[in-house]
Amino acid sequence: MKNVTGFGGFFFRSKDPDAMAAWYQQHFGINTVGGNELWIQQEGPTVFAPFKQDTTYFGHKDQQFMINFRVNDLDVLLKELSAAGVRIDEKRQDEPYGRFAWVYDPEGNKIELWQPLE
Repeated sequence: MKNVTGFGGFFFRSKDPDAMAAWYQQHFGINTVGGNELWIQQEGPTVFAPFKQDTTYFGHKDQQFMINFRVNDLDVLLKELSAAGVRIDEKRQDEPYGRFAWVYDPEGNKIELWQPLE
């Protein structure tokens, strides 16, 4: 879709999120959301954040990770997805670093949409 501009984040369950985050930073140089910097790629910021194994943030308990797509215009994209029959969560979130909404794929996996602030 034209509004998706890149990979905005990758979130997954972990028995020890702090140790997992440290391992990825040590071996791959990927900074986590708790670090001093975000992992920056050519096309924009990406958050790499292990979550606790029992998190409810992803939706159903069987979902082991959640994809976050960085988008240009969240409102336009949500209208397009709605018109296409995509299941959309009613919740919205505005943060100092951007706007968020959530949708679900055909298997019920929760997907986060992020429109970063300029």
